Amino acid sequence: MTDAATLDHTDLKARVDAAVDSGMCTAVWAQVWPQKMAVLEAATGRTRTFGELNANANRLVRLMRDHGLTAGDAVAIVCSNRVEFPDVLFACLRGGFRMTPVNWHLKPVEIAYVVDNCEARAVFADTRVDGVAEAMDACPQLVLKVSIGGDLPGFIPFETIDDYPASDIEDPVRGTTMLYSSGTTGRPKGVYKPNAQAVGGFDPIYDRAVDKHICTGPAYHASPLAGDIRRALNNGVPTVLMDKWDTEFVLKTIQDQKITRGHFVPIMFQRMLALPEEVRAKYDLSSLKRITHGAAPCPPEVKRAMIDWLGPILYEYYAGSEGGVGFTVTSEQWLARPGTVGRRPHKDAAKILDDEGNECPPGVPGHIYLSLKDQGGFSYYKDDTKTYAARRGDYFTMGDIGYLDEDDWLFLTGRSAETIIAGGVNIYPQEIDNELIKHPAVEDSCTVGIPHEEWGEEVRAVIQLRPGYTPSEELKREILDYAARVVARYKVPRGIDFVDSLPRSEAGKIQRNKVRAPYWEGRARAI
Repeated sequence: MTDAATLDHTDLKARVDAAVDSGMCTAVWAQVWPQKMAVLEAATGRTRTFGELNANANRLVRLMRDHGLTAGDAVAIVCSNRVEFPDVLFACLRGGFRMTPVNWHLKPVEIAYVVDNCEARAVFADTRVDGVAEAMDACPQLVLKVSIGGDLPGFIPFETIDDYPASDIEDPVRGTTMLYSSGTTGRPKGVYKPNAQAVGGFDPIYDRAVDKHICTGPAYHASPLAGDIRRALNNGVPTVLMDKWDTEFVLKTIQDQKITRGHFVPIMFQRMLALPEEVRAKYDLSSLKRITHGAAPCPPEVKRAMIDWLGPILYEYYAGSEGGVGFTVTSEQWLARPGTVGRRPHKDAAKILDDEGNECPPGVPGHIYLSLKDQGGFSYYKDDTKTYAARRGDYFTMGDIGYLDEDDWLFLTGRSAETIIAGGVNIYPQEIDNELIKHPAVEDSCTVGIPHEEWGEEVRAVIQLRPGYTPSEELKREILDYAARVVARYKVPRGIDFVDSLPRSEAGKIQRNKVRAPYWEGRARAI
């Protein structure tokens, strides 16, 4: 195996950059480092070397072609964070297939909808997914069904690929991915980007002798998939897959595997910070060099505490599956402007518009619109109505609300679908949650608008308490008094409900619609 110190980076850069357009980057690393670990399942110890990952990608292309798939066909994968997931991904990227990773936590009928809607001709399914075999019976377009982790009726086992040659295919075609929106309103929609740029060319930021990613989130989600799996492995950097979130086990894995990089979401930070100090102190996290976070707004108090703990290694981004050039901010920049998610990359990259489409002045919240010209544009697959509803000219919105300050730094205040309208005044619940979470009794907070006969909606805080605190009228009053000191009067919750836990998506986003729904049952829904 080639020693990292002897690598010719000029030659490697040329080889990797040439290979990314054909999906063959792992073939480069299979030649350079065939025995180097590429993927590790932290919970089981199962691995793939770069040689094995590349060989399986070639075998899978041949398997799918043998069943009639050709370039341009769609492939679905319903799988947890297992070593087979990258196998399938890199097969699709070199076979010219459009791969859709499906949220395996969905109900069987929802999984079937995505597999059918994306027009998949092949599906790879994890045996741990309840009802997946029966669900695929509703997808008659499938010509190939492969089970991962055991047997499923009507499926062939993944190990069938061993019957096919491992050598590099001679006619690679760059494939793509099509991820689906979370479906917070209506059915999830595929984010179709046929002109998207290739992900994962040679990146000089990596020290390939020591760098190692940790994939804490689900592989089917955009950010872990792009950063911790696709970009890392395309660059010869191993990734460690976490099958589920276990706070202390994550710290132990970082220590034992000497993890240097990874993607987290704010709720993970909150759970890490909630560990007793003596537990946190047990683990050496000094190998960490860069923690990227996004997908959900991070309460400033939480982010400041993480920087105090780990140092200025947090890098935040604001972007979406749909594209756009995106915003980024370093720890140092954030400390100078707490709450920002980054500076507008260029004047035309984004705009803040009011309900009539007029550009908002600095400091005034409005709908965040990103340029369609960056990242090749997109459409929602087979849904022109939703596609054009999210656009104004050459710009699109993901439904987020925020403002730019005088120096072009972006601050998020909420989502348009989550906005509380009380007496005609727009109130953004994320701003309130960012303050409530600072109270020592509050573990998590989800502020919603509930029905009010006179105002239309009133502000209600739904709160999960930290261990050791008990719901009481006295504690409600204490938290409300605290809120009155830290947010404007019209934003102060008019009441508090305590719950055992708050629903969050696999990406870490608070599911405000689920919290709000019971209050509106039998009535017109809040905007």
